[in-house]
Amino acid sequence: MCRNITVLRGLEPAATEQEIYAAAQQYVRKVGGLTGLSSTTKPAFDKAVAAVAAATTALLAELPDRGLPPSTEPPLRRLASTD
Repeated sequence: MCRNITVLRGLEPAATEQEIYAAAQQYVRKVGGLTGLSSTTKPAFDKAVAAVAAATTALLAELPDRGLPPSTEPPLRRLASTD
């Protein structure tokens, strides 16, 4: 399980494309065992990230509202709040 991927359902405001893309990148890196990208791995990585991001966007759109917000903020929101 990818423990570092933050829950995106129930965020206020809703998860952004950038947050969904970042989560997709984390997932694909973890599943693919990729710590860096080369010219041979980048095309497959990019294709997989796009597919995971699209699936995540569709999933979040179809799930019912969440009763409670997630217990943690996505990393991109944490970075923005420390500026």
